Amino acid sequence: MEKSIYGFILRYSYRDQLAVLALTALSLPFYYFSLDLPKTIINAINGKGLREQIGSLHFTQTSYLALLCGLFLAMVIVNGGFKYWINVLKGRLGERMLRRLRFELYHRILRFPLLQFRRTSPGELIPMITSEVEPLGGFIGDAFALPAQQGGTLLTAIFFLFVQDPVLGAAAVALYPMQGYVIPKLQRKVNQLGKQRVRTIRTLADRVGESVGGIQEIHANDSARLQLADFAERLGRIYGIRFEIYQRKFFVKFLNNMINQLTPFFFYSIGGYLVIRGQLSFGSLVAVLSAYKDLAAPWKELLDFYQTKEDSRIKYEQVVEQFQPPGLIDRTLQMAEPDVIPHLAGEIATSGLGYSEDDRAHILDGVDLTLPPGRQIAIVGNGTSGKSELAMLLARLLVPTTGRILIGGLDVNQLPYAVTGRRIAYIGANAGLFAASIRDNLLFGLKHRPVRPPERDSADDKRRQKALGEARRAGNLDFDIEADWVDYAEAGCADVPAMTRRLLEVVGYVDLEDDIYRLGLRGRLDDKARPDAAAGFVGAREALARQLVEAGMERLVERFDIDRYNTNMSFGDNLLFGTPVDDTFAPARLASNFHVRQVLDKVGLTQDLISTGAKIAETMLELFADLAPGHEFFDQFSFIAYDELPDYRAILNRVNQVGIGRLKPADRDRLIALSFRLVETRHRLGLIDEGLRRRVVEARLVFRADLPEHQRSLIEFFDPDRYNASASILENVLFGTVAFDAAQGVARVQALVTQVLEQTGLCTVVSEVGLDYQVGSAGSRLTAPQRQKLAIARALIKRPDILILNEAGAVLDPVSQQQILAMLQEQCKDTALIAVLQRARFARQFDHVVVMGGGQVTGQGSFAELDHPESPLMQLIEAET
Repeated sequence: MEKSIYGFILRYSYRDQLAVLALTALSLPFYYFSLDLPKTIINAINGKGLREQIGSLHFTQTSYLALLCGLFLAMVIVNGGFKYWINVLKGRLGERMLRRLRFELYHRILRFPLLQFRRTSPGELIPMITSEVEPLGGFIGDAFALPAQQGGTLLTAIFFLFVQDPVLGAAAVALYPMQGYVIPKLQRKVNQLGKQRVRTIRTLADRVGESVGGIQEIHANDSARLQLADFAERLGRIYGIRFEIYQRKFFVKFLNNMINQLTPFFFYSIGGYLVIRGQLSFGSLVAVLSAYKDLAAPWKELLDFYQTKEDSRIKYEQVVEQFQPPGLIDRTLQMAEPDVIPHLAGEIATSGLGYSEDDRAHILDGVDLTLPPGRQIAIVGNGTSGKSELAMLLARLLVPTTGRILIGGLDVNQLPYAVTGRRIAYIGANAGLFAASIRDNLLFGLKHRPVRPPERDSADDKRRQKALGEARRAGNLDFDIEADWVDYAEAGCADVPAMTRRLLEVVGYVDLEDDIYRLGLRGRLDDKARPDAAAGFVGAREALARQLVEAGMERLVERFDIDRYNTNMSFGDNLLFGTPVDDTFAPARLASNFHVRQVLDKVGLTQDLISTGAKIAETMLELFADLAPGHEFFDQFSFIAYDELPDYRAILNRVNQVGIGRLKPADRDRLIALSFRLVETRHRLGLIDEGLRRRVVEARLVFRADLPEHQRSLIEFFDPDRYNASASILENVLFGTVAFDAAQGVARVQALVTQVLEQTGLCTVVSEVGLDYQVGSAGSRLTAPQRQKLAIARALIKRPDILILNEAGAVLDPVSQQQILAMLQEQCKDTALIAVLQRARFARQFDHVVVMGGGQVTGQGSFAELDHPESPLMQLIEAET
């Protein structure tokens, strides 16, 4: 990256800058003419300088004045047009360069050596790319255009003043040199404080990120007060810096305003004297005063620009400093796309391999190692042996401090990442997943570049090509993200269906097929994309109903019936009798929904629900007021969260004071919302009688009948003959709710559902839907073992030449570790398998064993060759027992 912001600007935008400067220069003659016109107009009004004839045209005083005023209006429009186009060009230029800068910074993060992420936290990097560089976009657009535009305006106005009268011109600029000297001097200290402020805010962001990451430890150790005290101290430092900045900035502003007010004194005194003496026309004095008013704005803009320039320079230099760490991955090696991706076959050899961090003691020191090709190799050692670092070096995740690594005679660290990233698979102890679907995470290792363009109509394609063209102009990657990026051939598949079958096959290898299936039952099927499957699930619905009866389990599921109240659904769900498509009729907003309130009023349920809500709140306060925050009973039984208890206590106090009928709308909504959460068979509060059930069913019918036409698509109503696309697959097959009072009812019903889906051949469809389950940020919606198994499956799907496991089973139990290792050895018969083992005894099943100790190889060979009391391998195994 360029070290200075002006170097960055000139390198990537000098043509656009020149275009803006040319337009600025073109605007100045028109601006000068607009300054001169008022003098001519005033003189024409006074009868001086009247032009009775211009060419063949004759003018009276009135018509001449009309002509001059028309010219003045034209100049206003022309000058406004110039400003508009200059600002548009500057804005587009600035945003394009800001986009380029952010792209470059993000690309550099992708090129950081792994060690850099131990020195720099996300809390520092994220604000730099997002908020810190945001003002640079505006500055880049102004970098040359603003000083040229405002400076040109200023010089044009000064030239005009000197043309009118040299003395007045000298008076206008007399104090500018002093301002130009003093104000930058004062600004330097502000700049230094600005640097300090940026650094301090970064550490604050880092502290917030650290607190979020360690929130579990903060709660577990009651250290909230310590964290708050530390945060308050940091806020105090920022306050002190910012207050000093404000003091100095306001003093600069005060000094500048005071100096600016002195110049009008000279104009009024000297100019008035010259007019009285007849040495200056009254029109000229008015024009001079008008021109001087135009001097203040550009001069202020130039002074502000100087401050902005210094702030932007500081921000840019500090950002560049953070994004130029040692060991940055070579851009060419990362982005190169060879015509042919060679296979990495042959022996793996290290020569004098060494690795250290921050020039400290060597973690690996002179490792000379030759691993036979196509073999299954175990690497064992204690936690400080260097075994994990060796695996990461072989996977090219770390760069050797000394020595090199050869695979089939090729130097690994000289190869493009397109080769090593596709031919080597690495699985560490902590699985890295992205906030996407399970399918997307499994296919992540196959997405290297667009393989097939998306299908679009001509209009969409034109818009997309325009967007990609803008990406190129901003120096961004112009690959179409909407294209199909999956390299099916790399996985040995011909098309999407074959790939889906392969994904389900591989998740079976890692014992995830049941998990995927269960997630699929909770998922939603796109009935428009899969109408055959949707029809199949509707058919399975009836088959399940028959089998429930045949198995004597019909009481486990309370089926949906438009004419009956469902005691295993909430009050609100009974009213809707369907699933919301968006947030309009979401449970949290139901009580305040206008249509819902109309229906409740129409059938006379409003007062009953408010009264029921008040009884629920009273019960909850009586039962849970003395429990500690976070107590499990709140999740299991309470309608109200712990921090809501004081609100409902206050509402009940108001009920006692004014009565239900005179409550405020907000209080009524809170109590009705509480009623809507009531599930009769689960909560057993005895608040719903047969009469209330009938009225709810009546309200349900009114709700559907009176629903406005434009809102009918916002709810998928339950229909025994239709698939409900807004409900899960399980809900569609059940077409009802599992009884809360049935022992192990959910498990028994799901087992029967699975049996029915197996009979109808729909289990595979359910698993395919499960592949589309969103795993959450960093896979947070999955368990640690599930995440690890997905990482292993992802590695298998891309069929690497070399598979490296670095304690990949650390989160699994020993039995699961053994099973996964056995599976990998079975699946990787044609793949070089290198496994760093957490337990040395598992090395027995590998062809070759490497024992590490103190950063060096202390032994290697087959397990049988190392199976003697003096060998370091046996010592490790004995230490584990």
